[in-house]
Amino acid sequence: MRDLPRKLTADELAELFEGGTQFVERLAETESPLEHADDVIATLTEAQKIDALSAHPAIGAKNLSTRSAEEQGADADPAVLTELAYLNQVYEEKFGFRFVVFVAARPKREILNVLGERIGNTREEELETGLRELVAIARDRWTRT
Repeated sequence: MRDLPRKLTADELAELFEGGTQFVERLAETESPLEHADDVIATLTEAQKIDALSAHPAIGAKNLSTRSAEEQGADADPAVLTELAYLNQVYEEKFGFRFVVFVAARPKREILNVLGERIGNTREEELETGLRELVAIARDRWTRT
């Protein structure tokens, strides 16, 4: 397990966050970016926050990065995948951005329950929660590599 770094390049951060967004660019300019990600988030516009979330793949999607595929696991019960796809769509229509959750090796059925619960939140709560989850994923990816 690695400690959080003092400096990371935009390319390294893009791998951790699944894309080269304004959020990633700003983090690359920051000392100890994974420790100060919340501070950087506070400086982003709503559109930049949504862009950061949208760069991350949807849970249960078919075209995943190697890391996301490993994290999401191979439990592919067709009924669960269908329900995930449906609730992902409902979530995105309601909030206007992608559902992001730190899977942490939990089965998709459990994530389905989390998604169902979070649909009941406000847009502001979800924007904050999604970004917090996004940072948790990146921190975990760094420490496990």
